[in-house]
Amino acid sequence: MKKVLLIIGDAVELLDTMYPYFRVQEAGHQIVVAGPEKRRYHMVQHERPADWDITQETAGYHLASDIAFRDIRPEEYAGIILSGGRAPEYLRYDADLLRAVRWLCENSRTVGSVCHGIEILATAGVIKGKKITTVAKCRFDAEIVGAVYVDEPVVVDGNIITARTWHDNHLWMRAFMTHLDH
Repeated sequence: MKKVLLIIGDAVELLDTMYPYFRVQEAGHQIVVAGPEKRRYHMVQHERPADWDITQETAGYHLASDIAFRDIRPEEYAGIILSGGRAPEYLRYDADLLRAVRWLCENSRTVGSVCHGIEILATAGVIKGKKITTVAKCRFDAEIVGAVYVDEPVVVDGNIITARTWHDNHLWMRAFMTHLDH
């Protein structure tokens, strides 16, 4: 059984979080939920109604973290999942999270990012020269640090597996689990 980190914070996207939360466990691995502090977090749902120009956000379920970012010992983990939503916009400034992300990337652990999760990878400085995908409105965040953006459901570049949005979860987690299990 491998241990996988799942990164959350307030306003993390519900489907970006819960799909991998259950999928990793379904495959027989342990999921460890990590947040800025060890506490309960508020998830949100994002949807773009046909008559809206922007994403609508509504309240979702709650999820408690098992550990705080400062308590992450990255060498204990086979992988990490960075959910989307608005949370990454704030989480990307946490030095302990960035330290863990850098270690996991540099040590070829399985790294999954969906939607706004790319903001954490960009801030950590680990996607320069990498081919990635993300939600279109985060394209700038990736390209400004030297990543190569493509509009595809899932992109695998080495140990980094990226997806656009929760609509791509089934393809994203299939690729993530394939890399994790090798």
